Amino acid sequence: MIRGAVLGSPISHSLSPVLHRTAYEKLGLFGQYQAIEVASDQLDEFISGLDETWTGLSLTMPLKETVLKIADEVDELALRINSANTLIRSPRGWRALTTDVNGFKETLLAHGVNTYETVVILGSGATARAAAAACDGADRHMTIVHRSPERESALRKCVVSAKLEFVNWGADLPDSDLLINATPAGVADAYAEKLPTLVRGVFFEALYNPWPTKMLSKWRALGGFGIDGLDLLVHQGIDQVELMTGKSVQRAVLAPVLRMACLAAMRP
Repeated sequence: MIRGAVLGSPISHSLSPVLHRTAYEKLGLFGQYQAIEVASDQLDEFISGLDETWTGLSLTMPLKETVLKIADEVDELALRINSANTLIRSPRGWRALTTDVNGFKETLLAHGVNTYETVVILGSGATARAAAAACDGADRHMTIVHRSPERESALRKCVVSAKLEFVNWGADLPDSDLLINATPAGVADAYAEKLPTLVRGVFFEALYNPWPTKMLSKWRALGGFGIDGLDLLVHQGIDQVELMTGKSVQRAVLAPVLRMACLAAMRP
């Protein structure tokens, strides 16, 4: 039997239980998956107290960096972006991985977005680092718009091939083929008011709470194409499901089913 949970603080808004339970049902598997409130200073004790019946864990903020110091093994990609959103039990203990990077890649591919050259990312935290690693490429130019200069060195480790530059928060947004919001809820609202009357390219909102965000609503109202954070949740979640179940899934078939289940759970 699969036994898992999503950990974080706050965690009550998480749709991961809906996603995982729906996936198990569609795969014909029996599994338990719940949301558990765990703060950063509680994570070590919580994981140490888990017995052998636990299969895996999903991690959201603020645990994605904390877990790297606790896991018995850390995947190379998770180490490079200094963030892990998944723990899987292995013969050597708990293995930390990230499915966020591939989640960004698969979401963009699902919407046919694969020929962009210029990328602007709002934010410089764990989500931004995953987005930067996902969008890295020799023919690309990436601009990070952020408020935390001390995070620049960590972001540079995430980008191997693309040309990378940093812009201070509050500056006008550079023109780009792809704009990604990787900031916490409400932080990018000020930029929604500064959007031009004619937007270009694709906007990718990493959040699904609130729904929709002010930035995404404004972008679409101006006639732009926007991708929402629910698709990101679904695609990173599919990778987690495969890791926890050991099953290979048909992404194109399962993704719409999981999205519909999450949308239904969001309705009042």
